[in-house]
Amino acid sequence: MSGVKNSGKADGGDHVDARKAEATPAATQSKSVHGKGSTFADSDVYRMDYPKLGKCLIINNKNFAKHTGMAERNGTDVDAANVMKVFCDLGFEAVFKNDQTVSQITNLLKSVSKEDHSKSAMFVCVILSHGDDGVIYGTDGIIQLKELAGLFRGDRCLSLVGKPKLFIIQACRGTDLDSGIETDSVSDSEGTQRIPVEADFLYAYSTAPGYYAWRNTVNGSWFISSLCEMLSKHGREMEIMQLMTRVNRKVALEFQSCSSVPGFNDKKQIPCIVSMLTKDLYFPK
Repeated sequence: MSGVKNSGKADGGDHVDARKAEATPAATQSKSVHGKGSTFADSDVYRMDYPKLGKCLIINNKNFAKHTGMAERNGTDVDAANVMKVFCDLGFEAVFKNDQTVSQITNLLKSVSKEDHSKSAMFVCVILSHGDDGVIYGTDGIIQLKELAGLFRGDRCLSLVGKPKLFIIQACRGTDLDSGIETDSVSDSEGTQRIPVEADFLYAYSTAPGYYAWRNTVNGSWFISSLCEMLSKHGREMEIMQLMTRVNRKVALEFQSCSSVPGFNDKKQIPCIVSMLTKDLYFPK
């Protein structure tokens, strides 16, 4: 807990939860940001009254180099088409790329991060690919997701500072399988501010850390199909976290794997939503 009392004055230094910090306690002393001129609480909702809603970048990787050992992702084209339609319907400018190598993905996101987003309300990136813990696959190898998202940090992409940045990831995050468990409990501004460089991101992962993500070869992935359905039904009325909770519920309760591979049948999945958003997010009506 910060050493800030109700008076807004710090009564001590703030320290990081690590073995050793470079800065001294005096250097890490907290400052009140709720004084005159602060607009922190002026609005609890992200502005959507920009000339454009923003860009939605969709990367759809289906075919992979043999040396990666990654199989063809049949069904991903269904996901890609659904994502394209739902985000275009919401008003985004969609940019679609198939089968991108690591360098192509990196260069693409670097290029987008350097664009002028000053007339846009937000940014969305959807990645459909293979993955593992903390990484996603280009067609020829792996790349850290943190490296890609980091291009849009507040200190690197100034025209998106204070605006929502959504990363939607359909990919495995490990090799664990979820067998599920029976339950009886489930029922039907003005002024100047300094904000963290990692603020205003939302990461919507198809599965929890360490687990496989499931994809149907005909109907697409459980997560993306559920997300697109919820966005189509409620995208203009629900706050994003409320909507994502609906997605979690649908994936958790309505899907179960049907596989002929030993040990892979009757498995479950739960998406994982990691939010650093600082306001409510509603897509414009």
